[in-house]
Amino acid sequence: MSQMLDIQRLTKRFGPLTAVDDVSFSVDQGEVLGFLGPNGAGKTTAMRMITGFLPPSSGTAVVCGFDVTKSPIEVKQRIGYVPEGAPLYEEMTPQGLLGFVAEIRGFSGKERDDAVARAADQINLREVFQQPIGTLSKGFKRRVAVAQAILHDPDVLVLDEPTDGLDPNQKHEVRQLIRDMSENKVIVISTHLLEEVSAVCSRAIIISRGKVVADSTPQELEARSRINNAVSIRIADDKAEEIHAQLVRISCVASVDMVDRSASIAHIMVMPQDGKPILTEISAFVRQSDFLVEEIRAERGNLDEVFRSMTLSS
Repeated sequence: MSQMLDIQRLTKRFGPLTAVDDVSFSVDQGEVLGFLGPNGAGKTTAMRMITGFLPPSSGTAVVCGFDVTKSPIEVKQRIGYVPEGAPLYEEMTPQGLLGFVAEIRGFSGKERDDAVARAADQINLREVFQQPIGTLSKGFKRRVAVAQAILHDPDVLVLDEPTDGLDPNQKHEVRQLIRDMSENKVIVISTHLLEEVSAVCSRAIIISRGKVVADSTPQELEARSRINNAVSIRIADDKAEEIHAQLVRISCVASVDMVDRSASIAHIMVMPQDGKPILTEISAFVRQSDFLVEEIRAERGNLDEVFRSMTLSS
């Protein structure tokens, strides 16, 4: 089955408030989808409906061919979920909790032990396997939450802020795990961290006020940024006005912005016409001129900027 997740006109109302408003999208096997939005946008509510923890007011969520409202058990057999906050039984050890979850999932005997061991090794939990969860750091608690979500090897994995509270090394491990698992699964990551989207997602949906306002690859979203393909130049401050005056006369240049002047160095941003690449032209100009440039480089689009523009204007 290529299409593992199919969401059609999903809506959730709480009295007069519409938290999720007519949301539709589908996700194919092998995709890692970043589900983005500001606080209160409806991300967590949508995740809860997709995983069967909250009934929709209207619309459908189909997981691996099963409607979440008509076949909730079949859906939960095929889905792994790390919810917001990831509540855990803190008096249990990671080994005890994973064994308990495995039994709920229908594993027993050697099959249960193998599933627990596999999840523990994937998430690197062995060093705290016998400690009460309540004594663990926030990072290790997060790892336990991810481990319980993957121990039954689900087809669809829904992760709400999967690297929250993890240090850089732990974030790298979880992101690598996501990449390793993604080939045969659908993975949906609800996150505030735009770096997470760039690091692991093949696609991103931005939701604002309950509605989808963008659905593209991270690269396509970056291309919508004002600074995408702009050229950043650092030059001696006493040459800033002169180079500025010459750069604005180049036909491929839309504008030239003075970003910063400090420590005798000026930072200039050369904005392209129609967002097209201009590094070749600007580099040629610099080579032919007498300016001694400290640095010249093309800028990638800024996802933060795109995110703000879409969620503040929607």
